[in-house]
Amino acid sequence: MATLGVNIDHVATIRQARRTHEPDPVTAASLAMLGGADGITIHLREDRRHIVDRDLRILRETVPSGLNLELACEAEVVRIACEAKPDEATLVPERREEVTTEGGLDVVGDPSRVQRAIEQLREAGIMVSLFIDPDEEQVEKSVELGADAVELHTGSYALAKGNVRQQELQRLMDAGAKARQLGLKLHAGHGLTYQNVQAVACIEGMGELNIGHSIVARAVFTGLKEAVADMKRLVVEANWSKR
Repeated sequence: MATLGVNIDHVATIRQARRTHEPDPVTAASLAMLGGADGITIHLREDRRHIVDRDLRILRETVPSGLNLELACEAEVVRIACEAKPDEATLVPERREEVTTEGGLDVVGDPSRVQRAIEQLREAGIMVSLFIDPDEEQVEKSVELGADAVELHTGSYALAKGNVRQQELQRLMDAGAKARQLGLKLHAGHGLTYQNVQAVACIEGMGELNIGHSIVARAVFTGLKEAVADMKRLVVEANWSKR
């Protein structure tokens, strides 16, 4: 059954636009969980463009379970993650010039760097997920490197239209099947909205969906608690439809 992890980075983005104290992502996390979120996701970037170290420290104290920290395979943030001990660490690619994460982590092309980060995080007792494109070779390499889970990048599916969207969904399904076959936990995220989430939530074995921008965008008009509750309802309905 798919669970919902709410990414609150964009709340911090609004705060950092003025370098002030509000809106506070810690408050956002509380409201998200009241709305039904099963977990909270944050990305501690090297440039600290939204989430900052203080947020991580307080969220680790206030989110009882399901805190997922996204981070690059960089020594400083890996060290911080090992000290903070989130419930899950998701390794993602990161480029300073990008607006948001573009594409999955290339674990085939740069395995040694990824493996070092995985080993450090697992030694700290943290479950490790790799944010990868829905490619079976990437899935196979993720197992070889010692990951516990993969999070399939759903950006191409989210942007596709017509028959191409069905093809992209099939890629997600095939990669998901390979992940399950190899014993990995299956997650997905990036670009998921209220209009396209249910097909992904229905993928066999889907364990976790991480969604941020669409929820925060709706919350501007409805409030965060209600926006999360609306998304959670869609995920639950998709779970029931599989029975």
